[in-house]
Amino acid sequence: MAKLQLSVAVGDYDRMRPLVDGAVQIDGVDPQFMLLDPEEIFFRAFRHADFDITELSLSSTTVKTAAGDCPYVGVPVFPSRAFRHTSVYVRTDRIKTPADLKGKRVGVPEYQLTANVWARMILEEDFGVAPSDIAWVRGGYEQPGRVEKITLSLPGNVRLENVPEGATISGLLASGELDAVIGPRAPSCFDRGHPHVGYLFADPQAEAAAWFRRTRMFPIMHLLGIRKTLADKHPWLPSAVCKAFEKSKSLALLKLSDTSATKVTLPFVEEQLRAARALMGEDFWPYGLAPNRHVLERFLARHHAEGLSTRLVAPEELFHPASLETHKI
Repeated sequence: MAKLQLSVAVGDYDRMRPLVDGAVQIDGVDPQFMLLDPEEIFFRAFRHADFDITELSLSSTTVKTAAGDCPYVGVPVFPSRAFRHTSVYVRTDRIKTPADLKGKRVGVPEYQLTANVWARMILEEDFGVAPSDIAWVRGGYEQPGRVEKITLSLPGNVRLENVPEGATISGLLASGELDAVIGPRAPSCFDRGHPHVGYLFADPQAEAAAWFRRTRMFPIMHLLGIRKTLADKHPWLPSAVCKAFEKSKSLALLKLSDTSATKVTLPFVEEQLRAARALMGEDFWPYGLAPNRHVLERFLARHHAEGLSTRLVAPEELFHPASLETHKI
């Protein structure tokens, strides 16, 4: 049987590298990898379904799954996870605490981004700052004209406007026309060391670690999706994809823990790996539904409560049934 020639769009992560390099194979598949930024992948996937296998935004997938028109079916592989205490950038000359965001103007690249759902959860549940307490301003970080890739119907008490034509949220934060920006990337004015732009939390890593100890949640940002028509035609494909991506992640972690020579251009990597395992357990980046059910349930409940999904989606609805069980020896 000839192998399926399939396009695979993912980010350039260490956990993908064994697949991209060919050290790990997807059974029955001849993959053509495209290593792209998330913004490009998600725009093309949700606007045009360009790829056969693709990294997907958890939030956008939930919107489309709730509406019944998602072109992809997920498998419980999670290419991107991140604590989002580092995702809130503020004017430090006026915002000193989370409560100071009430009544303020906060920029977002897109309202429904997964990172923003997690950040709003933290702000409301831990600090009492609800989405309705903020005036939201949508626009590109550095390029004018960014749009919400998925049509939203938000609650009437949520105020969302677009930036003025030609403006960006990074530029408006730098000039003081915005009080904060929330999103998965740092605005360039932060990276350039603007004297009045900084993190909301003075020590976001410590905040995130304390939050994890309380909640036991490592936020999921992205999942992997397979074009539904492909999964229907080749029911063996979801399991084959899960197996390969799990093996690729395991090889990446094995290399990362090899202390004979540092595998990434950063000191203290081995020490950070040990610290992560001490805090979060040996398999701190698990794939599969069972070890991630509590994280997905909290996210999906929040997503629906914010009015982003038209109904409450169950975790199982996101994934192909064949990807939810595996053989054991």
